[in-house]
Amino acid sequence: MIKAIAGAALMLLPVSVAAQEPALFAPNCAAIATFLDRAVKEGRTVGASALVWHDGAEACFATAGDADREAAHPIARDTLFQIYSMTKPVTGTALMQLWERGKFGLDDPLEWHLPEYAALKVADGTNPDGSPILRDPRRKVTVRDVLRHTAGFTYGPEGPPQNAADRVWAELQPLSSTNTLAEFSQKMAQAPLLFDPGTHWNYSAGVDVQARLVEVLSGQPFAEYVAQHIFQPLGMTDSGWKRTAADRPRLARIYEGENGALAPWPDDRLLNANFMGQPMTMGGSGIVTTVDDYMTFARMLLGEGTLNGVRILKPSTIRLMASDQLDPRIAPANRSWLVGKGGGGFGFNVFVRTARPATPDENRGSVGEFYWDGYPSMLFWVDPAQNMAVVFATQKLPFDSDLHRDVRVAVYGADYTGPPGD
Repeated sequence: MIKAIAGAALMLLPVSVAAQEPALFAPNCAAIATFLDRAVKEGRTVGASALVWHDGAEACFATAGDADREAAHPIARDTLFQIYSMTKPVTGTALMQLWERGKFGLDDPLEWHLPEYAALKVADGTNPDGSPILRDPRRKVTVRDVLRHTAGFTYGPEGPPQNAADRVWAELQPLSSTNTLAEFSQKMAQAPLLFDPGTHWNYSAGVDVQARLVEVLSGQPFAEYVAQHIFQPLGMTDSGWKRTAADRPRLARIYEGENGALAPWPDDRLLNANFMGQPMTMGGSGIVTTVDDYMTFARMLLGEGTLNGVRILKPSTIRLMASDQLDPRIAPANRSWLVGKGGGGFGFNVFVRTARPATPDENRGSVGEFYWDGYPSMLFWVDPAQNMAVVFATQKLPFDSDLHRDVRVAVYGADYTGPPGD
């Protein structure tokens, strides 16, 4: 009723004043439910759910399809999802807690805290005999670089190795599930940099380096630190890297293939990271959680570091993390696929929107929002302009940016552009 009155009052204002007021907004719950149903019926995914928190309360929750098609288990409120890279904002939160405690400086050379990175080299071409040409980087990798993917690190080759960094990675396999984070870091430090620090945005295993930093700076195993300092204070009782057989019936299966012909991952691939007791607890992946638990984390971010009286980070730290940290001199051509995310840049482990959607095909959203996604088409975002957080959960490969575009259209409407930016 208050919003209706406010809207009526707005109509009485002069056009020049009314145009400056933010448009009234509410997420379209019916459109969200319709989108999920249609996506499943059209074979775009096997199952999905969406949860929207708006103006201090749950606004929408919807599900469609199956968590495990072969077992006839529908998506439910307590379905467990492997969120992959949506782990990254959690890791960044853990590291920034230690920054607030004075454990490091953002512009400290990484080697001050992890000495194995003192001898990093940049791969700069190939000698006639096929050996790599290596040189010193123009400056040291800093912790800030590690937080914003400007260190020059690799994530390993997607196919046959094409450069010296990826050849070392392919040989050493730093992120093998059988490695500890300490072993990962020692191997990672042997891979040459792809670029000079600060010159390119390149998605990488830098977030796993962040996880190792958390261990060294806190003196605790990474997953233990996150549980004690983030999950437990927030009441995220259904989140973690290592899960038990008792959790298995609730786990959503990952499906891979073309639309309408999605095949299930076999158990040996599905369960390796979380259910088989492997030592690796990646900073860039690995959390298993529910939509409600992850929404709890997203609501803490929306609340500028505090939820239900529990402070995880200071408001100023959240604003720092959610501000574009990329030097404008890093041209779009040197930002890899980040430019496809929309008009924006990158903060600490999150994309940051700095401009309104410029075309009908661009993701709908508000200037000031920040978000990230996960390998099996997972997505969350925090929209401070609309006092809203959204979690979209599915387990579909290859990664499907069209699903993300369409769920945003369902939430916002096809013509939404939000408030102006800079």
